[in-house]
Amino acid sequence: PWRNSIGCFDAGADRFAPMPDPRPPILFLMGPTASGKTALAVELVKRLPFQIISVDSALVYRGMDIGTAKPDAETRRLAPHRLIDILDPTQAYSAGQFRIDALREIAAIQAAGQSPLLVGGTMLYFRALERGLAELPTADPAVRARLAAEFAQQGSPALHARLVRRDPAAAARIHPHDQQRIQRALEVCELAGRSLTELCAYPHNEPLPFRIVKLIVAPMDRQVLHQRIEQRFGIILDQGLIAEVAKLRARGDLHPDLPAIRAVGYRQVWAHLDGKLTYATMVEHAIIATRQFAKRQLTWLRAESGALWLDSLADDLLECTMAYLHQHRFFPKTPERLC
Repeated sequence: PWRNSIGCFDAGADRFAPMPDPRPPILFLMGPTASGKTALAVELVKRLPFQIISVDSALVYRGMDIGTAKPDAETRRLAPHRLIDILDPTQAYSAGQFRIDALREIAAIQAAGQSPLLVGGTMLYFRALERGLAELPTADPAVRARLAAEFAQQGSPALHARLVRRDPAAAARIHPHDQQRIQRALEVCELAGRSLTELCAYPHNEPLPFRIVKLIVAPMDRQVLHQRIEQRFGIILDQGLIAEVAKLRARGDLHPDLPAIRAVGYRQVWAHLDGKLTYATMVEHAIIATRQFAKRQLTWLRAESGALWLDSLADDLLECTMAYLHQHRFFPKTPERLC
């Protein structure tokens, strides 16, 4: 019953009426980077009893504010975000831990009589929350160390080629230079004797005590998204991204192989500070990497079922969103607040 193309909809059309479901709703507000998700979420919190849960693998880290476009203090005063600034950059965070944390926060928000609004662009986290996670083997230090040595000797493209042979579906999803994800996929193959794709086809998922309503916002024109990405990177450079990364480097306990430092923008600036990239090349690589990241996000988003797509630059975006929430009975007792 949902539209698959970007655009608004007729709020009164019967085809958008959801099937009856007594469970309380939660809203997934998804979209590619630089699409305006946070701005829309803040507008919703101003008007309705929502509380925001961040769904972003980089916003969890303290001290990484500029490069992640973390909401500023005033925005967070108006619309507090849960699951932001919960880890030090030395620590790892997983989809499994996110699911545990998100379920806890959802329960707390609902207990307070409000509705959870999950906002972000880490699609794996959204999927882990909705579908659960497969039972994967735990990391083996010996296997991990050997694979790391092979990466150092042979390079990421060679190990990615090995993954193509062992798990072509996973290799198609993972960038040839994404060492962390290539290594984990190969590690799973060795430890489980089955591919990551095979194991993830049978996730462990307990029934959720709420119904999920999905909204995807993105610019209708891909070139517009590319322009916004380039403009935003220029803004965060002006805001002091290089100084922020320099401060992280000066700690002495961080390195480029950590998940936090591998975040887009941070790893390119780190390489620049190491003298491996000129300033101009760093900017170019960071923008290209962000566009590639957005492309992967859109690939994930197109696979989402039951989601409504809206043009994030449309003049009536907020109006359409409010009508969509009303259709899904988020706040049925106060329809006047939806106008």
